Parts: sequence; structure tokens; C-alpha cells
Amino acid sequence: MAPPPNDSDDGPEPVQGLRKVIHVDMDAFYASVEQRDEPALRGKPVAVGGDGPRGVLTTCSYEARRFGCRSAMPSVTARRLCPDLIFRRPRFDVYTAVSRQIREIFLDYTPLVEPLSLDEAFLDVTEDSKGIGSATRIAQLIRARIKAETGLTASAGVSYNKFLAKLASDQNKPDGTCVIRPGEGARFVAGLPVRRFFGIGPRGAEKMAALGIETGADLAAKDIDFLRQHFGSQADYLYRAARGIDLRRVKANRPRKSLGAERTFARDISSGTELRATLEKIIAITWDRLERSAAQGRTVTLKLKHADFSNLTRARSTAQPVASRAEFVAIAHALLDEVLPLAQPIRLMGLTLSQLDGDEDAPAPPPVGGDAQLSLL
Repeated sequence: MAPPPNDSDDGPEPVQGLRKVIHVDMDAFYASVEQRDEPALRGKPVAVGGDGPRGVLTTCSYEARRFGCRSAMPSVTARRLCPDLIFRRPRFDVYTAVSRQIREIFLDYTPLVEPLSLDEAFLDVTEDSKGIGSATRIAQLIRARIKAETGLTASAGVSYNKFLAKLASDQNKPDGTCVIRPGEGARFVAGLPVRRFFGIGPRGAEKMAALGIETGADLAAKDIDFLRQHFGSQADYLYRAARGIDLRRVKANRPRKSLGAERTFARDISSGTELRATLEKIIAITWDRLERSAAQGRTVTLKLKHADFSNLTRARSTAQPVASRAEFVAIAHALLDEVLPLAQPIRLMGLTLSQLDGDEDAPAPPPVGGDAQLSLL
């Protein structure tokens, strides 16, 4: 399973009644922008990503999803499933501009906006800026404004915590709203397959199925000792999630955890000369991003992905933030030198700088039980 939501990112806060939380998720965002800007693509299966033999789908339209296409799927697989699939290269400058436009709409209703990516965000509207008082109504207004001002559709989940709001936003996609009211969380979660929970991927779901856990109700039936025995550090998260509990607060201006870049090769490579040349290009892109964001960090991580999709990583941390491009270059090349010569060729190389300024962990909230009450109407 993937790591659970990191409670330590947010830290605990005193529970003073429930919050009113909205999760807004744009519908097939990148593909929808392409269809909006190129009307001939509307109603057709569209994929955003590389269409070469090593290409991967970043996202795809709902028309393409009907054929089984999905994000992170190899392009060759997607084309086999949908021979008429239309590819478009990503235009991140356009997506970023639209995302900013949408963010301004959110900020009209609350300053407590926590972006998760370009196409989704949490909003805490417990005390909304316009005095509307209803989280459900605010979600409806936001979706209507997004459609009117950008020509795109969004789905929204409304509930009393982040975990439930995110589950709800996926419930009535595309272009829908789902509300999970106080007292309904545990029952809603009980009926879901565990693969819908954040952090539980295909392998995690298989492991759970082998233990007789296929739904939220099955998970809730297991005590914390059983979960700790089988799932270790994820046990507390799973225990709370099965009961619809999440104490994380919506955190505005969430600090970026890392900056970096990566490159997928047209063919697998293992030559030290080629790898060093590629690393120089990735360093240039990453350092430019660091300078533009004025970010400083202390951990440099090199990621290599083999042809079989297994990863090899090397990292080095410094006592003080990396102070210059020369220092960054030296560390990056030293990390690469540690793994050369490669035992097998690689298909991808990535480089990141993390432990950025202001990235400090707070203690995680303890597991709790019970549903508090607050009207969302």
C-alpha cells in the first residue's frame, strides 16, 4: 500500500465541533482543457501525455475512460484499448493559468484553501467569507462559477472532514456533488470497497482481501491490535478511516515538500556518459525551478527507474540548505557515481531537492472514535 495521508504534515488541533469541508476536484482536468480549447476534440477520446513507445498518459477524457484508459497507463496500452485515441502533449503553462483562475474563485468564499495539485483542493468553509453558512450551497456556487468562468466542470464532496470530503467528490463524477452529513460518515465508509481509501492500491487491496477485508465494514470489524500486526505504521490511519474519522485541518498555503524534474528515455540506457549528460539537463531544469521559487532545501535525491519499473534511489542531506548551483551539481553527480556502473539499464531519471525551507513536521493526532455533529445544510 502507498503511504497513508501524512497527519504530521498538518499537526493536531483542538477539536471544537466539526468543520465544514469541501473537496473540489476538476473533471479530467488536462483533457477537458484540451477539449475546451480545441472544439473538434469534444465528445472524442482524448489523452494528454506522450504518444511514443515510452509514453505514459497523464490523464484522459471520460470518453477514453469508457474504453478502460486511465492515468499513468502506458500509451501503447491505451492505444490498444482505444485505437481512435487522440493524443495531445501537456501544456502545463495553460493548466497552471486555469488553476490560478479557479483558485481565485475558491478564495472568494474562504481564505482556508489547501491545494493538493493543479486540479483539486480542500476548502474549510466553517466560517465562509460571504456568510452563506451552508457548505452544500457554497459547493454548488463554486461549481457553477467554475463552469461559467472557465468552461470546465468540477465535482465536489462536502462533509465534516477531509477524508470524507475527498471520498465524496469522487462519488458522483463527473459534474456532480455528494454530501456526507454528520452521523453518516461511518455508514458511508462501511459500504465502500477498501480500494477506494486513499493509500490502498491494488497490492494493498489484495493483501486485505486475503485477510477477509474487502469493504470499510470489514476493516472496521478488525481491532487496532490486528491492524498493527498486519499493517504496522498504517494501522492507526486504517482504524480511523474505517470509522470516517480524520482530524487533519485544512491548511492554507501548504508548503511545497520538494522541487525537481525527471526524464523518460526513448530507449533504455546504461552508459555512464549518456547518464551524466542527461543528469546535467535535469539539473538545469531543477535549479531553474528552485531559483524561480526562491526555495532552499537540504536533501538531494536521485531516482532511477529500471526497465521493469523497479526504482533505485540515492539521497544525501546537508546540515545547511544547498547554497549554490555548484554544490547542487556536485551532490547530484556524486549520487550518480555511487550507482555506476548500473547493473541494468534504466528508462527514467529524476532529481529532487527536498526538506525545503519551512518544511517541519508536527506530531500526529492520536486515534479517536465517534462522530461529532454540525449541520452542513
